[in-house]
Amino acid sequence: PMNWRIILKSFGSADMRKRIFAVLGMLIIFRFLAQIPIPLAEPATLKQVLESAFTQTSGSQLLGFLNILSGGALANFSIMLVGLGPYINASIITQLLTKAIPKMEALNKEGEYGRKKIQQWTRMLTLPLAVVQSIGTIFLVRQTAASFGGLGDLVTQASLSQWVLMVTVLTASAMLLMFLGELITEQGIGNGISLVITVGILASLPGIITNLIGSVIQDGASFAIFGKFDFPINSAALWVVLGIVAVTILVTVFVVYINEAQRRITINYAKRLQGNRVYGGVTTTLPLRLITAGVIPIIFALAFLALPEFVGRLLSENATGSMQQFGENLVTWFQVPTAASLTSGGWVAWVYPISYFLLVFMFTFFYTSVVFNAKEISENLQKQGGFIEGIRPGVQTEKYLMGTVNKLTLYGALALGFLAVMPIFGQAILGTDQIAIGGTSILILVSVALETLRQIESRALMVTYDDYTIDIDSNKKSRNKKRFSLKKSKNK
Repeated sequence: PMNWRIILKSFGSADMRKRIFAVLGMLIIFRFLAQIPIPLAEPATLKQVLESAFTQTSGSQLLGFLNILSGGALANFSIMLVGLGPYINASIITQLLTKAIPKMEALNKEGEYGRKKIQQWTRMLTLPLAVVQSIGTIFLVRQTAASFGGLGDLVTQASLSQWVLMVTVLTASAMLLMFLGELITEQGIGNGISLVITVGILASLPGIITNLIGSVIQDGASFAIFGKFDFPINSAALWVVLGIVAVTILVTVFVVYINEAQRRITINYAKRLQGNRVYGGVTTTLPLRLITAGVIPIIFALAFLALPEFVGRLLSENATGSMQQFGENLVTWFQVPTAASLTSGGWVAWVYPISYFLLVFMFTFFYTSVVFNAKEISENLQKQGGFIEGIRPGVQTEKYLMGTVNKLTLYGALALGFLAVMPIFGQAILGTDQIAIGGTSILILVSVALETLRQIESRALMVTYDDYTIDIDSNKKSRNKKRFSLKKSKNK
């Protein structure tokens, strides 16, 4: 549980207030930048094109996910359109290379110098990825908005100079956002990348709430309470919204439990004598999380599922004959099914959710194997004289840890897969297509909120340490005074 008294007391520290205001200021800057359109043409006309495209292509999982993570920047065609995608991809690539290349793994173990070197390589890799992703995102929007000629095809008929301008602006904005994320992380109040993504998700909530309220309150509708009070409320829509709210609360509680779930393995340290001192003889715990990979498997799965849709759009608009038909089938298969298609669309509507679940399940095991190194942990325990009761150090400890982690990962993978596909089936059960924020977004929000609160509590303990030292000293002095007065009274 969080120690809220310490957190509130830490606000009296000038350093704590400075860090919190710095983080809030940089997040506000990001939100302002997310509203600035790309300097291509008339912003109002361009926004009308994108809004029409989003309205008629709401089934595109790729566009919807990119829009949520960019905080609505995609729908506004903002300069923050690319967002943190290049930096996240670069981080994932460097992490995989660190495990695959022995020299990079050795560099990572060198301490602060090695980590800074790998971080510098991550920044350098972000630049070319930002250029590629900028071109791909613009091309995707171009393909999506190609059918809206009556609104002025500003994206579909852009010249070479306009393409260069768009790519340059998007690449520079992605590097700026990476810089802001790292500055936020340096403040020690949460992870900058996670906070930026969270703010982007939160920015979409007012629009979702407004749409839900609009679906309930309708002109001409009638809803009587106790047979006396009549309100312009659509009763069917009201029950749907109440169902969404109830499910959201239950899912949030479920996400908190699985995010915090862990198994603690008891580690014993043998006593050893060095000189005149005795070391060891203590007992600690090794926590193994239920979901070691976090939300990375879902992000990987979405990236893989977006590829068939992207290829399908290219083939359906540029190819002919059987290849064009194959492209149309890819777009149909790998779009998010609607509530009506799940109940009456046949097997085609089930291709996307089943593929989504299986990919999340597989990537959970894959990324956990990359992050969790049982061999390294067992070797470190053996060097430090630590052992698990009933398990021999070395190879047996490694096998025990891998078996335990695999069992936990099995349940974690099933939970992540359930959270990923839950909005799809929730729409079918409730008979609505308005669930824009699903289990993935809730998982990100809860994980980031808990981690940020932990870091704030740690920082609060640091800035209030002197106060606790004074309190402890004063308590000791008061106890000594009481003992002295008792001795004095006995002498009398």
